[in-house]
Amino acid sequence: MTDFIKSNYIIEEKVKIQEIPTIIFRPREVKKPRPTIIFYHGWSSSKELQRLRGFILASVGYQVAIPDAIYHGERNPLSDYGEDATLKYFWDVVFSNIEEFSIIENEMVTKYNADPNKIAVMGNSMGGFTSGGIFAQNKDIKTVIVLNGCCGWENFNRNFDVTITEKMEKVEKRVKELDPMNHLNLLKDRPILMLHGDSDNVVPIDSQRIFYNKLVPIYNDKERIKLVEYPGLNHAVTTNMMEESINWLGRYL
Repeated sequence: MTDFIKSNYIIEEKVKIQEIPTIIFRPREVKKPRPTIIFYHGWSSSKELQRLRGFILASVGYQVAIPDAIYHGERNPLSDYGEDATLKYFWDVVFSNIEEFSIIENEMVTKYNADPNKIAVMGNSMGGFTSGGIFAQNKDIKTVIVLNGCCGWENFNRNFDVTITEKMEKVEKRVKELDPMNHLNLLKDRPILMLHGDSDNVVPIDSQRIFYNKLVPIYNDKERIKLVEYPGLNHAVTTNMMEESINWLGRYL
């Protein structure tokens, strides 16, 4: 791990939550139960590569847990994250993240003083897919922030021309079951922030627009759902995105 972050005010701790390698950031002086963000990295990334984002969020008062996904970081990383590997493993990783969320949430509350009433999920790219899926399945989560991700999974999958095998049929069935777009009733009036470059050629913004346009009409308070598009931006997280995220967390976490 590269020690590029040093602070007298932020504690960084590398732990295992059961067998899930995780980095936790927290403000040093906060003793009461902490509002906590569980942050998910993207495809081919790792918890280490998200450390600066964890540090930024902790510096404004939040505890942040960043786990490694399967096939990433310390968890049997792939030798290649190209198109073939993406088609083979991407959804397995997302499903695994969703299944492991309750383990992470429970341990953050019982061992790391997370406030069970103030937990948010956030993620970039694949981590955005993960965060949206977790949020739809867990009504106790206060808010979700999706950076360059997707909450319309079936629509996103239509971008890919794949050979339909028995495994792919099972994946498609699971995608349909967990797709946030198919659970709008579980999302109504819950705070959702989506930040996305309008020129993203990795996760095109179209699926997020469709999701937003389907969901916003059923919200009583339109301020609680927001899609911010960044003109000309490809698949990247900007300083403006982090600022928008912090402002949103200040309102809803």
